[in-house]
Amino acid sequence: MSELRGIYTLWKREVLRLLREKSRLVSSVVTPVLWLVIFGTGLGMSVGAKTGYNYQEFLYPGIIGQTLLFTAMFMGISVIWDKQFGFMKEILVAPVSRLSIFIGKMLGVGTNSMLQGIIVLALGFFIGIPMSLSLIVETLPVMLLVTVGLVCIGLIIASVLNSLENFGLIMTFVNMPMFFLSGALFPVATLPDWLKWVFYINPLTYGVDAMRSVTMGSSWHTILPMWQTLLIIVAFDVVAVLVGSYAFTRTK
Repeated sequence: MSELRGIYTLWKREVLRLLREKSRLVSSVVTPVLWLVIFGTGLGMSVGAKTGYNYQEFLYPGIIGQTLLFTAMFMGISVIWDKQFGFMKEILVAPVSRLSIFIGKMLGVGTNSMLQGIIVLALGFFIGIPMSLSLIVETLPVMLLVTVGLVCIGLIIASVLNSLENFGLIMTFVNMPMFFLSGALFPVATLPDWLKWVFYINPLTYGVDAMRSVTMGSSWHTILPMWQTLLIIVAFDVVAVLVGSYAFTRTK
């Protein structure tokens, strides 16, 4: 019971931190709107005509993936804050295993990422994306699978760093390539073969592809069959959780 109480406490702390910082909730709406309305409209005039897709509909899953990526990875900064303000030392000496500490952090940050992802998902109603209850029900599990692995990456990086400046630098170095090399902004199929392999080793590529398959339906041709795509995402999550759990056992 003490382990479950520790996990719940850390989860609740992360969620309350998000709810108290209203600016983050506002930015989670404003930024995707700018991408979907301005970027989607402008670039869509050329990309949409070339690919045959409604570009805003094409871009929509990519922006959901962007929100999950940036939120999940950046929220690892809470580990750095906890180290600098001494809170991490307190929870490390508490009668709770480090695995439970990692799980509590992961669930808390993951919940925050999912909440912001759901906000972006709901924006589809206002920008003309064909929405339905089945689409929402099918998209949410994919978002959850994508979030788990991304959260673990952020926590792993934060567990080995002690500086906010270094964390911000590393996050930029990791986030931007993962986003731009995920197929979020343009179809991977249109790229030359020598460049495609970079996209195929990016786990976010499969998350965006799976969400696009749900939102666009039969009009979208997936990279792999859906079951293989989901299997790759699950495998990525398992590896990320294992590595993250080990990284937290080494945290000081």
